[in-house]
Parts: sequence; C-alpha cells; structure tokens
Amino acid sequence: MNKIFYITTPIYYVNDIPHIGHAYTTILADVISRHQKQIGNDSFFLTGVDEHGQKVQEAAKKREVNPLHHCDEMAKRFTSLWQELHISNDDFIRTTEQRHQKVVKKILNIVNDAGDIYADEYEGLYSISEERFITEKESESGQFRDIKKLKEKNYFFKMSKYQDQLIDHINKNPKFIQPEHRKNEILGFLKQPLNDLCISRPKSRLDWGIELPFDSNYVTYVWFDALINYITAPGYGEDPQEFQKFWPASMHLIGKDILTTHAVYWPTMLMAAGIKLPETIFAHGWWLMKDEKMSKSSGNVINPLDLIEDYGVDPVRYYLMREMVLGHDASFSKESFITRYNSDLANDFGNLLSRVSTLINKNYEGIIPNVSDFSSLEIEIQHSSREVVKNFDSHMSNMAINEAIEAALQFVRSINKYFEQSVPWKVVKDDKIFAGTILYTGAEALRIAAVLLSSIMPERTKNLFLVLNTTSTGRDWGGLKPGTQLGPLTVLFPRINTENN
Repeated sequence: MNKIFYITTPIYYVNDIPHIGHAYTTILADVISRHQKQIGNDSFFLTGVDEHGQKVQEAAKKREVNPLHHCDEMAKRFTSLWQELHISNDDFIRTTEQRHQKVVKKILNIVNDAGDIYADEYEGLYSISEERFITEKESESGQFRDIKKLKEKNYFFKMSKYQDQLIDHINKNPKFIQPEHRKNEILGFLKQPLNDLCISRPKSRLDWGIELPFDSNYVTYVWFDALINYITAPGYGEDPQEFQKFWPASMHLIGKDILTTHAVYWPTMLMAAGIKLPETIFAHGWWLMKDEKMSKSSGNVINPLDLIEDYGVDPVRYYLMREMVLGHDASFSKESFITRYNSDLANDFGNLLSRVSTLINKNYEGIIPNVSDFSSLEIEIQHSSREVVKNFDSHMSNMAINEAIEAALQFVRSINKYFEQSVPWKVVKDDKIFAGTILYTGAEALRIAAVLLSSIMPERTKNLFLVLNTTSTGRDWGGLKPGTQLGPLTVLFPRINTENN
C-alpha cells in the first residue's frame, strides 16, 4: 500500500483579505502534495478558514448581517483564489461546519473527563486584536493592540502539566519542529514555566463560537477550536481505522508567527486527548517588501491576483517557490520577479522548447525523429537525467524547494549547452539521422525537466506536454516515442519587456 502523506496549511482567518502570505503557504503545500503524488505516495492536502471569535462577530454586526452569512461570503474569497492558483487541495474545512463542532466538543469532553480542565477567576490584560490574555511583558512589547484589563471566570486547560512531556518529545524527535532554529526557539520558550491556557469566553462577551459541552454559558476559545480542524478533516471520532490511515499528520505547514500555538498549545492538547502528535511542524518565514513584513496594517500587501493578471499563475508560483529559502524571510520586488522570469523561464526553459520544436518542424515534418547510436554527450545527458531526478527528490524531502528547482533548471541549461556543442542545425545538413538523435535527446531531456517542474507549474508544463504530444509523465529516460507528430507550438513564457515595466 502506498504511503499516505497528510499535509495541512493553517486555517486562515476568514476576515482577512487573501494576500501573498496566504498564497505562498498554500502554493507551497500544493507543490509538496503534488510532488508526493509524483513519487508514488497518496497525498491528502487540507486547507480552510477559521470562522469564530470576537472580531468575526464584530465584523458581522458592523455589516448588519448574521455571522454565518458573513463567513459564507468571506470564505468564498479564499476558495476562489485557490482555484485561480491551481491549488489541488483534497478538503477545505470551515470551523463553523457541524463535523468540526462535533469533534471540538468531543475533545473538550475527553480532556475535561481526564481532569485537565478547571474553572477559575482570572484578572489580567486582554488583547482584543489577538483575542487572548497577554503578559505585562507582551503588553510592553508594542506588538499588541486594543489592550484592556479584564476580570472574569473562565475555564483553563492544564497545559503546564504537559510541559516536561513536550520537551522530551521535541528532544527525542528532531524532525518534530523544523527548521532547527525554530525548534531551538520553542525549547527556549519552554525553559520558563508554562502557564495554563484559558480555553473559554463567557457568552455575555462573545457568543460566536462553539459552546462548551459542559457549560452552556461559555464558548470555546478560538485557538482551541481552530487547531482541532487538523483531526476533524481526516475523520477523528468517525472510523478509527480510517483516521489512522491519515494520522499522525505528515506535516503542518505554518508561518513563523503562529509557531507557539502549533508547537506548544496543539501538542499538549493532543497529549491530553491521548492522540499521537504530528510528525513535523514546519514554520516558514515571511515575505518582505523593503525589509518590512507584508501585512494589511502596514499597507504593503500585494494581491497575488494582480501579478497573475499581468504574468500568469505559473510564473508567480515559480517565483514564490524559487526565491524563498525555507525557514528564512524573503524579499519581494517586481524587478526581481521580472529578472527571474526572463532568465529562468523565458531564456532557459521556454527557449529550449522553442529550439527543439522549431528544428523538428523544419527538418522532420514535425515528427519526433528516430535515434541512432549515441555519442558520449548523449550518454552523459541520460546519466544527468537520472541524477537530476535523484537530486530533485532529495532537495524536496529536505524542504529545500528552491534548490530542487535550481537543480532542474541547471539540467535545462545543460541541454541548451549540449545544443551549442552539438549544433544540430548544422549537423542536419550532412547527417540527418544523427541530428535527429540530438533533437530527440533534447526533447526527452526537456520532458523529464517538465515532469519535475510540473508540481511547481502544473498548467504551463501541461502545455509543454501538448507541444511534445506526450502523456508520459514518467521520470525514466525514454518516455517520448519517435514517430510522434508534435502538437502546435506554444510560446510558454513570452519574454517580459523591461522597458515597459
């Protein structure tokens, strides 16, 4: 049986306007999921939206609509964008769904019955913007808005009880939190005593949430509710055997700003409920513009749809995957996008398809030529094709997506160099049979490169396969069949004129 690779994005806050940060995480998950399928695994890819909490309730009230109606409209912005970005998610979860509410209540009852939830009166600083209680130190940091003092009775989860168990798990499972510096960040956080987690809000203040199953005067704190989505989607509490096919999750993909909730709150919740912990929590960096995080409050959000309208979906996907070293921040600029597009996609990848197809159309009536004996150069290309597949997979498994892409592009560049050395446009005048071997070698190498890059650029590579008139997506040499009539030539990546941009 094939391995199941279960990957999740965070569930995005429903009030947000989808921007490049949301797009990046979701495209990254999509690329990983597609690659898993390419190497023979069954991938289950989950994304969705978080729909409860104070700010959602207030936004609906301001619009004078029912909160669920508000969420219905807001959620469509995400589902529409994912369709636009060629996202191949298997499920889209909304925390207002009955299937999710049922699981949240089940987990609350399990944790409560285990004696890990208690009621207490709490007085402290509350950040309305973050919808949680904060410390004096956090208040002084300037990172929290709309702070007020609150004194109220609430329910608390005994998170502190699981501190040592969590530290032990992190130390024994080096891949649990990645990259390494994020793991060290959490271990540093856990050197201080862990506070218990307030997991309720009184209905007198907030009623847009999942009601506590053991006290109808309270709703569940939004983070305790939201994190449980990861076990709702694969069917927790429905069919234990089916759930075990997917759980534990192979990877929770998150932004670094929600690391603590995923690497501390979530695992301790799972421990209390007697559920296995996910295999990996991977926190990626932020996209920066002029070294400032892209955010709605700073006014520097880039709508990915604007880039797509001008340049197409796949070039945007390519740029986002190629430019960020996972685990670190990356800087965005339109100039760097155009440079990357023209260099990698127009000059290297697109130009190779144009070269191959033009020469075959001109000299072989558009039919992929037969091959004769290979020279050392062709044998070297075949060897390189096997190596690039191996290297590509290795980089992908190490979450070095940018290096995987570069390995594929280096292979493409080597084919262009091979053409310069072999000069098939000259050879064809004297030795049409061997020129055909050169062109077949270039076309087949291009097909393999396109197969590798199809997880990053699923639509443009489909167009390339149409030009080569092949359905072969295997990664071994020999997928192209001599005698096949080429399809109509498509310019995959028209060069961007920098004078007009």
